[in-house]
Amino acid sequence: MTIARARLLVVVAAGLAAAAAAKDPDRRWLAGDSHIHSQWSPGYDRTQSPPVPLKGEDALYPTPVNAQMAQRFGLSWMVTTDHGGPNHSKFNREHAYPELQLSRTSVPEVLQFYGMEINLPAMDHHTLIIPYSASEADALFDIESRFDANEAWPADPARNTEAAALEALRHMRELSPRPLMFANHPSRSAKAVGVYGVDEPRELRRNHDAAPEVYRGMEGAPGHQAGGLAPDGSPKRNAAGQPAGARGGYSNTGAGTFGGFDQMTAIVGGLWDSLLGEGRRFWIVATSDSHVHYTQAPRAGSDFWPGEFHKTYVLARKTYDDVLGGLREGRVFTVAGDLISELEVEARAGRARAGLGETLPAAAGARVKVRVRFRDPDAPNARGDRPAVNRVDVIVGDILGPGADATGDKNPSTRVIARLDRSRWKHQGEWREFDLTLPALTGSAYVRLRGTNGADLEPVMDAAGENPWLDLWFYSNPVFIDMR
Repeated sequence: MTIARARLLVVVAAGLAAAAAAKDPDRRWLAGDSHIHSQWSPGYDRTQSPPVPLKGEDALYPTPVNAQMAQRFGLSWMVTTDHGGPNHSKFNREHAYPELQLSRTSVPEVLQFYGMEINLPAMDHHTLIIPYSASEADALFDIESRFDANEAWPADPARNTEAAALEALRHMRELSPRPLMFANHPSRSAKAVGVYGVDEPRELRRNHDAAPEVYRGMEGAPGHQAGGLAPDGSPKRNAAGQPAGARGGYSNTGAGTFGGFDQMTAIVGGLWDSLLGEGRRFWIVATSDSHVHYTQAPRAGSDFWPGEFHKTYVLARKTYDDVLGGLREGRVFTVAGDLISELEVEARAGRARAGLGETLPAAAGARVKVRVRFRDPDAPNARGDRPAVNRVDVIVGDILGPGADATGDKNPSTRVIARLDRSRWKHQGEWREFDLTLPALTGSAYVRLRGTNGADLEPVMDAAGENPWLDLWFYSNPVFIDMR
């Protein structure tokens, strides 16, 4: 047996085990946000040595305010992810963590994870989520103090290398319980479509290979989605009266977001599909990256409140362990503007069943059927709109196993097999439902969904000054089909 085949079988076995564990009638869709900054994301007084962290310079709001707003906008869980920097680990433990504990007491309705936006060596920012425990503060302090690329003062170039990133991931995979990590805004530094910046395809593969149960995915939909809005909600304009501001902060010409989603996710047959086509359990999330709300006066930001625009839904019981488990196992869909609030995807082959993040065992040649139910809520979203789903796309890709090219960003087998509008659904109140039989599969595959309130067959690159509320999408994580 080849090493590649052995690795694929291990991945499949893990997926089957996760599917068996996922059957729980008490689980429900819980909305959350895995990337939120508090006033403890500091600026620095660099006239002193070492630099002195300054509260409220990078992000404004106390953690209890973030939690209150998260509750207001329907979130059940959130993650505090303050920026690292020189000697921030001590600042974090002494200030941010006590405030998080206070916030948990004052807003108990929201599960509040401790984490950070770590400067992963040789890469861009990453969300690091620490499992809830009595030792969580010490666990984060240990990781940040040892591995954050910007922690040392004077700056230590040896902390900002690919070798240092691998050392950090190998350390984290040995921890019990294991933390969880997602790459943030992975294409924000890209120069064009397929011309990546700080985060490259080979690095995502390398990190996932090093710690597959820790390094679990990326922001499919980054925060800073209000970048094109003026404080009154109108399109932002520059001094010359031209549209200004970019969704997600993706301001490089020719490398913007697509319907608010990162190019790595939004392009069918692109990088995400190339990873899934290798059999990788590599998930996407949607976040606010909240620092400063776009209406804040006099310091207007580019952000929505947690849950105001983006939501990541996890199928879980409302416990810290099960929410974190759902994120780790891919029982997840992402949505903008409250376009949908629940999504049930069930793939069937004979008596076998599998949902999002799970693996469906199927005999060679078996026809796979998919049943989809989603809730299109009648209630207004945070803007006061009642957006309706106009179309759902069903996307299928082949699983070919680990590829030889670590820089690859294409899966040519991935295709949209159906574009279903409302005439193809059953309607019952807020619920929509349809059944579909997949085309004959010649081998293992995956199926994922995407939906929109618009008419574009594919999401188009977002323009400066765009109103994000008018261009809404949801994306599901995949169901895998193990055909033998």
